[in-house]
Amino acid sequence: MPNIVRWYPFAELEQMRRSMDRVFGEFRPGRVVSELGTEFGYIPLDISEADDSYDVEAALPGVKPDEVEVQVHGDTVTLKGEAREETKEEDKSWLRRELRYGAFARTFTLPTAVDADKATAEFKDGLLVLHLPKSESEKPKTVKIGAKGALKGATS
Repeated sequence: MPNIVRWYPFAELEQMRRSMDRVFGEFRPGRVVSELGTEFGYIPLDISEADDSYDVEAALPGVKPDEVEVQVHGDTVTLKGEAREETKEEDKSWLRRELRYGAFARTFTLPTAVDADKATAEFKDGLLVLHLPKSESEKPKTVKIGAKGALKGATS
């Protein structure tokens, strides 16, 4: 007796989705690649906006303040640095090694340009905090409307 298989019209689509998941499974938006071409790890950012500024918090555990460089150019901010390993222990047999060391860089774009001359940066307990005032030319301007008599063709 032959086996009867029920036809499922979306089987091919599910197979294609699984294949795409497998292809893009390693992709993570925002991951950071070192200058040597190896993945340094994910540097999480929190970016908030106020009326006149942006505040950015970047988690950089194990990185010293003098090992980080912040560049601001218009609406683009780049964090560069290097996490250095304090000691190398050759005789250890590692079971797991997740802490990353080496050069890193991460660039992100803000909605408007910032005033780099007024920007401030603080580093405390592995958290880099940036305060980036918006550029004066980028702030919205209010135009006052003046009345100059009646409009042509207007009827009362």
